Amino acid sequence: MKQDVERATDALRTLFPETPLQLNEHLSVRYGAQVYLKREDLSPVRSYKIRGAFNFFRKIIAQKGTGNSFVCASAGNHAQGFAFVCRHFGVQGTVFMPVTTPQQKIDKTRIFGGEFVKIRLVGDIFDQCYRAAQDHARDSGAIMVPPFDHADIIEGQATVAAEVAAQLGSGVRPDLVVLPVGGGGLAAGVTGYLEGDVPDDAFLFCEPEGAPSLRRSLEAGEVITLDQVDNFVDGAAVGRIGDLNFDRLRKFRPEQAMLLSENAICVTIIDMLNVEGVVLEPAGALSITALEAMGREKLQGKTVVAVVSGGNFDFERLPDVKERAMRHRGLKKYFILRMAQRPGALRDFLNLLGPEDDISRFEYLKKSARNFGSILIGIETKAPENFDVLKAAFDRVGLRYQDITENEILSNLII
Repeated sequence: MKQDVERATDALRTLFPETPLQLNEHLSVRYGAQVYLKREDLSPVRSYKIRGAFNFFRKIIAQKGTGNSFVCASAGNHAQGFAFVCRHFGVQGTVFMPVTTPQQKIDKTRIFGGEFVKIRLVGDIFDQCYRAAQDHARDSGAIMVPPFDHADIIEGQATVAAEVAAQLGSGVRPDLVVLPVGGGGLAAGVTGYLEGDVPDDAFLFCEPEGAPSLRRSLEAGEVITLDQVDNFVDGAAVGRIGDLNFDRLRKFRPEQAMLLSENAICVTIIDMLNVEGVVLEPAGALSITALEAMGREKLQGKTVVAVVSGGNFDFERLPDVKERAMRHRGLKKYFILRMAQRPGALRDFLNLLGPEDDISRFEYLKKSARNFGSILIGIETKAPENFDVLKAAFDRVGLRYQDITENEILSNLII
């Protein structure tokens, strides 16, 4: 396998130079470790997906020439990698995307593919556009390019590991390799290439809590299809890990698949943007978020390689990401208050706020009672402990309230 991956790595150099493996001083100091980031966000399409697509195309073209057309279904990084490679090889491709795909992603895919790629918007959800892509492949004879569950895709993603090994040098072996997981192509490729050089226990896989396809499959000992998936971490929101990928990952323990909250991932995105000036998409922030979850005590003195899988972040999402990050840090909360409807009631309430508390939202929810009204209020503060003081003040004056910050149903409906 290693020789095949190394040949794929050499071939990839016709498309773009190796992505950097950077020793990150900020994270290294924070955890008392040597933390290297493999910057896949610096590929031509700002994600590692271009690797698997290129390897798939080059093998098909070597066998059949450039007369075939290709098709894929994707609303994100796979589509962009597919488009870039279509233009590189000068072959025709069709990308199926859901109608709900953000315009930014549609535009980037069109730019990367140029005249060689057609984009078709079909269906409201991915499953519908995937079926349309399959129908197109069957009816037209176009070759379907899968996003992760294929040996050539896995081999292409394994080039990440080949580059890491060369960049670290023969005398350096990582104590921990942290890999984000969606469909499992990257994890299957990297672990396969490093097998025998890096112990199995040295791998840590990261998934969002809302899409734990690898963790649940490892627990069950077979591939599990999730009933539902939280799409916030869109680059890793996969309901079923690839069958071939799971076969290569099933030897790992369930505990090696760490589940990370979507809000914690938002903290990483904000931190890396503010401190390092690095733009990460949610899936690209998974591996760094895992370091925070492990903490300094477990990482101190270790050599860590964390794969940053992508940086295709839509800045229209930034307000939501900031909101989630503040909630995770305990710096923002939402309450429903039962406030007396009398002159001076609002002034009395404002006097309960501390010097670092700020109202970010205030609205009446209903006015059906004569003496009391329900109010939704959002409060931001500088330190989490300020909310303990504020709640104590509420209790002292007998103000009835409900903290709905972590109530997903109410938060989704009201906030």
